[in-house]
Amino acid sequence: MTRMIQCISPIDGRVYAEREALSQAEAELRASRARAAQPGWADRPLDERIALVRAGVERLNQMKDRIVEELAWQMGRPVRYGGEFGGVNERTDYMAAIAAEALAPMIVESSEHFERRIEREPQGVVLVIAPWNYPYLTAINTIVPALIAGNTVMLKHASQTLLAGERLAEAFHAAGVPQDVFQNVVLDHAATEHLIASRAFDFVNFTGSVNGGRAIERAAAGTFTALGLELGGKDPGYVMEDADLDAAVDGLMDGAMFNSGQCCCGIERIYVAGPLFDDFVERAVEWVKRQKLGNPLDPETTLGPMANRRFADTVRSQIADAITDGARALIDPALFPQDDGGTYLAPQILVDVNHEMRVMREESFGPVVGIMPVDNDDEAVALMNDCDYGLTASLWTQDADRAARIGRRLETGTVFQNRCDYLDPALCWTGCKDTGRGAALSVLGYHSVTRPKSYHLRKVLK
Repeated sequence: MTRMIQCISPIDGRVYAEREALSQAEAELRASRARAAQPGWADRPLDERIALVRAGVERLNQMKDRIVEELAWQMGRPVRYGGEFGGVNERTDYMAAIAAEALAPMIVESSEHFERRIEREPQGVVLVIAPWNYPYLTAINTIVPALIAGNTVMLKHASQTLLAGERLAEAFHAAGVPQDVFQNVVLDHAATEHLIASRAFDFVNFTGSVNGGRAIERAAAGTFTALGLELGGKDPGYVMEDADLDAAVDGLMDGAMFNSGQCCCGIERIYVAGPLFDDFVERAVEWVKRQKLGNPLDPETTLGPMANRRFADTVRSQIADAITDGARALIDPALFPQDDGGTYLAPQILVDVNHEMRVMREESFGPVVGIMPVDNDDEAVALMNDCDYGLTASLWTQDADRAARIGRRLETGTVFQNRCDYLDPALCWTGCKDTGRGAALSVLGYHSVTRPKSYHLRKVLK
């Protein structure tokens, strides 16, 4: 039976796009074409692969106006933010610039007697399962190094952002990347799991929910397929008594509310040194009151709808449960009359919260943040680590040594000082605990999409 994959627009609830999912046989054929195309792509000179990938991203940039509007319709991001092109270009440029060094052989010995070295070989066929919240940025993290390293790539995008995969394929193909080398595929869960279980791929990168990650691991069980899994977070911020308060409020509240809170490394809980707590909360409330919830196609809108009604309902439920358990909501929803009980959700700040509450433990992925006072670094560290996730943590202090000391005690993938919600392409993007496993970006991002091969060559002497 044919299955249609639909994107329901959060703006007005209509079907914005729909595509027919590939049958299992069609999916297998597409995977076999990627397998057949991989050796020829890997045989091309590295400089040529880099040039084609750069050209593909340049073609993507030429579609900016169309893509920005499509993003608003598909997942609700306001057009005022101009899409994801700054990050897409920064990450592409950096990964292209380090490719030669990252993929260069490690020479152990080169003498008249022996040649000993470790080379990096492409994994082969890479599957990228991309999420809807940053549909271009998250995909580019793996697509760019995978193609540059000589892999072929199949991209399966989220149903909420069906058109993102098509635009990426359109751009890369127009730039000259062969169609079988980079494919956008529409797959349902069953076909995806079947392909993984049948060893159609040599590396699978998945960004999404913990349950989705578990499904990928189950499908790959026994195949020894390499996996990269980024499964979300509940990222904390800690404001110390010597912090620049205005900068901390602006940075952390933007980290909590940007993209309507739908950020993997968004700030979802904040701990503030006792002497600053009242001032921080007061300024945070004023910051939120200045936001404008509304249609993302309106350039004045700063908060668009959440991508799906059920995501908004989850956040509403967390807020309601917290209030029942004693939390105080500081934002009057009446200030945001656009909140319709559906995808449009008023932002919220909660105080008098604790770690017994769902809103301080479960991933919210929406425009809500709980704020707690703390007495010292030990208490802050214990609370920041009291979480099933470990993606990023944001520390606000003038003392870099103190930030580093605290950072070493945190169970997280990235430690920020005086900033948050940013991926530096020179640094490894990774996490621990239920956030998943693997590495993206940086030199280590190339290690994920390649495998080491050792050469021990004993030369014949005359």
